[in-house]
Amino acid sequence: MIRLALVTLCAAAVTGVAAAAPPQLLHPASLHAKAPAVYRVAFKTTRGTFVVTVHRVWAPLGADRFYNLVRAHFFDGVTFFRVVKGFVVQFGISPDPAVSRAWQNATIKDDPVKASNTPGTITFADAGPSTRTTQVFVNLGNNASLDGQGFSPFGRVTSGMSVVDHLYGGDGEQPTNDQQQMSSQGNAFLRKHFPKLDGIVTARISS
Repeated sequence: MIRLALVTLCAAAVTGVAAAAPPQLLHPASLHAKAPAVYRVAFKTTRGTFVVTVHRVWAPLGADRFYNLVRAHFFDGVTFFRVVKGFVVQFGISPDPAVSRAWQNATIKDDPVKASNTPGTITFADAGPSTRTTQVFVNLGNNASLDGQGFSPFGRVTSGMSVVDHLYGGDGEQPTNDQQQMSSQGNAFLRKHFPKLDGIVTARISS
């Protein structure tokens, strides 16, 4: 379950020393731009590049939050900490503990579910009603059962799904249980305990 795997959240390349976070990431309330009706995000990862196409009509609040996170370079250096074949790839814990603390209570309300959690769709994870912050997951299988639980997809991987399918998943669910440590220690914890995990180098709005 996506919810059971979550805890409350207390750019250099993933394998390098993290650079100082952009100042705007320490002030979530300042990131409130309205997203375009449709936009694309190119994720350059340690495994290759994939592109997400976001449809704001599917989940306006989620699409806006994702847009602002990408524009502020939140996902640079972020690790794919949960890779469960046939289920999901989950990410969205900052490599910088100060950023994690800043976003701990920066929640957004839920969006009605308009699109199904089919393979390739991307959706915000949560810890219950109206608790979405920064974590998202890409569905690797047909997870339509999540629709009735309030998980509302806001986009879909439209290029490079083979990259997503081949992200390192040898640690299974084990890293998921250590999200508190990831939030409080950043990528230093992941490099020490789960060094094989793939991550994001950059995520940028793509024309």
